[in-house]
Amino acid sequence: MTTRFAVGDVTVHRIVEQEQPLFDPLTFFPGLTRERLEENRAWLEAARALDPASGNLVLCIQSYVLRTPRHTILIDTCVGNHKERPARPFWHRKTDDTYMRALAAEGLSVEDIDYVMCTHLHVDHVGWNTRLENGRWVPTFPKARYVFAKKEYDFWVQEHAREPQGPIADSVLPIVEAGRAELVDHGFTLDDHISLEPTPGHTPDHVAVRLGRSAARPDAVFTGDLIHSPLQARYPEQSMRADFDPQQAARTRRAFLERYCDTGTLCCMAHFPSPSAGRITRWGEGFRCDPAV
Repeated sequence: MTTRFAVGDVTVHRIVEQEQPLFDPLTFFPGLTRERLEENRAWLEAARALDPASGNLVLCIQSYVLRTPRHTILIDTCVGNHKERPARPFWHRKTDDTYMRALAAEGLSVEDIDYVMCTHLHVDHVGWNTRLENGRWVPTFPKARYVFAKKEYDFWVQEHAREPQGPIADSVLPIVEAGRAELVDHGFTLDDHISLEPTPGHTPDHVAVRLGRSAARPDAVFTGDLIHSPLQARYPEQSMRADFDPQQAARTRRAFLERYCDTGTLCCMAHFPSPSAGRITRWGEGFRCDPAV
């Protein structure tokens, strides 16, 4: 499994917490018909995006770490340990060392991370923001600044005030309380070639992270959850069940795929099965992601 590759003078590391069959596709994608699933089953199984035994979608839960000449930047922080997630038994009160072992295998420690950037604030993208220490949630990466889109943060804090949101309570607010958060707008840049691309729909102010000095044609882009499965590349209008605005998510996804199709930009997907990164090419009225690392 490829866990390290170069993009210009930046080394990218994949830190995989989990990669396995997780969700029934017809539940995960409410608009997906059984007929369309069967039409695409063979290539999805060949791409290891659909498990032939269980019939479930194979998703990778992972972080990307970017080692630039100046900083070490971690994008999204997966599920984490000791978190109360009763609706997801495979994430509830985890205690394994998989994530930390994967970090160490890449020659990284929690002290090495200078910035943590969250594409959005869902459960599987903020979990390792914090760790449990003496009954308190403290920043896992003690030297890091944590970058949250301000509009995204404001939305979830308001939701949390109306109804408690576990990931906000245990993985976001403790970062703010520790004084480690930076709430930013879409003009945020870092190292002269790290910038944000607004990609709303999955959440109100979801962002992708661009790597490269050209915003129009970056060297790489880290997608977060604007897309979850190769099936959505072929059918960009296929939204998933947790999308805040499914119609906007579909528009964002198609526009993103059009923008980077045949450009050479490396698209690093949050949840595609390994190797997770590739280049977008056209496939009929949709697209495919051709593995490129």
